[in-house]
Amino acid sequence: MRPFVITSLAIFVADQLLKWLVVVRLDLIHRGVIEVFPPFLTLRMAWNRGINFGLFGDHDLRWVLIAVALAICVWVVTWVRSDRRWPVQVAGGLLVGGALGNVIDRITWGAVADFLNMSCCGIDNPYAFNIADIAIFVGAIGLILVSGGKKDP
Repeated sequence: MRPFVITSLAIFVADQLLKWLVVVRLDLIHRGVIEVFPPFLTLRMAWNRGINFGLFGDHDLRWVLIAVALAICVWVVTWVRSDRRWPVQVAGGLLVGGALGNVIDRITWGAVADFLNMSCCGIDNPYAFNIADIAIFVGAIGLILVSGGKKDP
């Protein structure tokens, strides 16, 4: 479980630290937009009250989404405890660390703080995301890719 704990803790701390630096210290919460390296990287404040891409953001699902995220975390922890292969441990840690980072946002601010906006090659991306979102996506894909096969004894 060591790779799982280290990975989930590293993602959680990195996510929360970057959110604090960008949203609070750089005052993105009031500035709205900071162009870092346009169009490739722009910090654009977006509060996600819903699920992916703000779906269902018009409904008050805060506590439901927190409960679902925590239930998924418990399920992933149970899964990685039974499969000690390091790729499974790391993928599970990515997913859990990211999910817990977004849970803290929902508890603290009532919504997930998204701010990374990247565009390229004439395509203007209207969506923002955060480190937790990246970790959840990579962790989920990783669990799908490495979940098959033989378990270590």
